[in-house]
Amino acid sequence: MIRIGLLSDTHGFLDPQIFTHFAQCDEIWHAGDVGSVKIIDELKAFKPFRGVYGNIDDKAVAYECPENQRFELEGLSIWMTHIGGTPPRYNPIVRPNLLMHPPDVFICGHSHILKVTRDPKINNLLFINPGAAGKHGFHSVRTCLRFTLDVGRVTDMEVIELGTR
Repeated sequence: MIRIGLLSDTHGFLDPQIFTHFAQCDEIWHAGDVGSVKIIDELKAFKPFRGVYGNIDDKAVAYECPENQRFELEGLSIWMTHIGGTPPRYNPIVRPNLLMHPPDVFICGHSHILKVTRDPKINNLLFINPGAAGKHGFHSVRTCLRFTLDVGRVTDMEVIELGTR
């Protein structure tokens, strides 16, 4: 059983509340548009970290985080990327790979819109976008997620509101 803290679209702002909300997490994941290597360093110093770079990230962030993370954890196939689209309108670059090699869990950011849903058309994958945890963008409430991976299941999904933008 592994507890995950998931955020995206910090755009250079890391809310100090993250450290309280993710204190019981085993890993921190960032779905892109980090905004600064400093944020990656702070998160890595706090917990084991996995992240992807986003469209606003510079080469320093891209050096620390790949464009895609595909991995197995707790019996689940997980794919994290920044610009993934949303069911059923996935990014056209992502869609063929989703169809050929569907993960159990597909995570992306970019839209700043919090969304957790199943896609019955693609192997019933769990689609997760944690919304935006930063202050830049059109979202009104900053959000992130906390959940558990436990022997092939995602459980205890919690939305965390960090306040207004």
